[in-house]
Order: sequence, then structure tokens, then C-alpha cells
Amino acid sequence: MDRHFDEELKDLKEKLLHMASLAEQSIVKAVKSLVDRQKDLAEEVLASDEAINLLEIEVDELCLKLLALRQPIATDLRFITSALKIITDLERIGDLSVNIAERALDLMEHPLLKPLIDIPRMAQLAQKMVKDSLDAFVNRDADLARNVCMRDDEVDQLNHQIFRELLTYMIQDTKAITRAVDLLLVARHLERIADHATNISEDVVYLVKGKTIKHHIEEKGG
Repeated sequence: MDRHFDEELKDLKEKLLHMASLAEQSIVKAVKSLVDRQKDLAEEVLASDEAINLLEIEVDELCLKLLALRQPIATDLRFITSALKIITDLERIGDLSVNIAERALDLMEHPLLKPLIDIPRMAQLAQKMVKDSLDAFVNRDADLARNVCMRDDEVDQLNHQIFRELLTYMIQDTKAITRAVDLLLVARHLERIADHATNISEDVVYLVKGKTIKHHIEEKGG
């Protein structure tokens, strides 16, 4: 019985990591499609969303089955409940990547508004946060998870900077408004991706330490 339970937990972990890999790839492809104006990459992101959604359903059903039939305790219980929350964040990351790809497709129909510098930087930070949050999950590394949480401020600052710059473009030239709004939405989606990476990292700390750090993590310590 214990050996079979271990195999089920391993299967759960593998499915979750596969879902995470697809979500990471979606971020990279969506932003690359925007920067390089590659329609095929954007379309790949749109096509991969179904696979992410199906994996969310599979993992969700497996978690509920394990909770009902195995009645796990302690660390195993925290692992399964954390997985249930993490897949929700990964599914949302996939959706946000689709949103970015859709904005990229719209922007390809028009001349480039401005050289893209801050958005690719913001995307790099957000994607690294997602990767590190999952590495922290795999390795049960609470310190790395906390580090990911701390990086969210840098992404927020870039989002504010991008907003101020694009607002100036819109004020100076009304013809730039549609393109500027699309870029503002891309930045907003990247900020939300970073937020979901933070959520995952908070779940990792709960998994490893058995404590919640969802608010005021600097004060909580430990």
C-alpha cells in the first residue's frame, strides 16, 4: 500500500512539473513573439493552452482521489493541498501567456510603437520567478521560495515605469493609443504572472515549514 501511494505521489509530481514546463514555455514564446513579431510563435502559445488546461484537470482529479482514498497526513497532506493550489496558478499563467500572445498578434498588424526594452526585461524577471518557484517546490527549498517573493517588487516597479512611459506616448500622439494600450496590457499580464509565481513560492514555504507567509513576509521571518 505504501509503495503504491509513493508511486501515485511521484505521478502527481511529474504531471505538475510537466504542466509547469508548458506554462514556462508559453511565457517565453509569447514574449518572443511580441519582440520578434513572429506570428507562428504566438499561435503556438494559443495552441498549447488546451494541454495546460487538461493537465490541470488531471492533477486536480488525482489530488482529490489521493485525499479521499489515502487520507494522507503531515507532509504528504501539505504536498497534495499545495499541488491543488499550484496548478491553479499554473493554469492562470498559461492564460496570461495566451493574453500576451493575442496582444502580440494585434501589434503585428501595426508599425512598432517603440523599441521594446523594459517589457522583455520584465518578462525575463517574471519567467525566472516562475522557474525558481517550481525549483523551490521540487527541492523543497524555502529560502529560494522566499527569495522569489522578494523579487515581486522589482517587477511591480518596472510595470509602473512602463505605464508612465506609455502614458506619455498616448498624451503626445492619439494615434499611438491603441498600440500603447496593448503594451500596457502585456505589462499588466507579466505583473500578474509574477504574482502567481509569488503565490507558488508562498505555497512552497507552507509545504516545507508548515506555516503561512501570505502577508507581510518580511516581518514573518523564519
